Amino acid sequence: MMRTTNEAAGEGPRMTPARALPTLAGLALASGIGAILAALGTLPPSWLFVLKPLTTALVIAYAWPRGADAPKQRRLVLVGLVLSLAGDVALLWPKEGFLPGLVAFLLAHLAYIAAFCVPLRLAARPVVFAVYGGVAALILTQLWPGIPTALRAPVVAYVVCLATMAAQAGAWWRSSVARGSADAAFARSAALGGALFMVSDSLLAINKFASALPLASLWILATYWVAQGCIAAALRPATSP
Repeated sequence: MMRTTNEAAGEGPRMTPARALPTLAGLALASGIGAILAALGTLPPSWLFVLKPLTTALVIAYAWPRGADAPKQRRLVLVGLVLSLAGDVALLWPKEGFLPGLVAFLLAHLAYIAAFCVPLRLAARPVVFAVYGGVAALILTQLWPGIPTALRAPVVAYVVCLATMAAQAGAWWRSSVARGSADAAFARSAALGGALFMVSDSLLAINKFASALPLASLWILATYWVAQGCIAAALRPATSP
C-alpha cells in the first residue's frame, strides 16, 4: 500500500477537514452537555460562561469546511452561526442581554432565510408557510399577556423572522423531495433545524414570559444546539482525498 510523504516520514495520516468533522461534532456534544450541566447547577455555574460560547464556536468549526459547492449559502450560514454566537454571549446575562441577544438572533435568522433562499425562492411553498405562520401566531397569542409592552414589537419581529426561517427551510425540503433532488437529505437537515429552533425559542419564551419550566435549561439548550448542528449539516461536507 502506498503511503503519503508525511506518513512515510513517520508523521501519520494528515487530518483532513472531512476527517475532522466527527471529532468536532463529538467535542461540540461534550461541550454542550457540560454547558447544560453548568446551567442546571450540577457543574459550577461559572463554567457556563466558557462552555456555552465554546459549544456554538465548535458548531461553527464543524460548518466551516462544508458547503464548498454552494459558497453563497455557506457564507450566509456561517454569518448566521456567528451572529448566534453573539446572541449566546449576550444571553449569558438574561436581563441586561435579552434585547441585544434578541437582535443578534433576529439577524441570524435573516441570514439563515437568505441561505435557504439560495436553492429555492422565498415562500415557494405557501402551505408550509401557512402552517408555520399558524403555529407562530398560536404561540404568540398565548404568550402575549406576559410580554412587557416595551418588548412586544421586538418579540413580534423576532417571531416573524423565526417562523419565516423555519418555513423556508421546510419549503426547501419539500421542494427537494418533490423534485427528487440529490440535496433532499441536506434540505431535510435544514428543515429539522428550523423546526427545532422554533421549539427551543418557544420553550425559552414560555419560561420567560409565562411560567417557569422544570429543567428549562436542559430542554432549551439541547434543542437549540441540535437545531444549530442540523443547520450546519445542511451544507454538503467536503469529500476526503
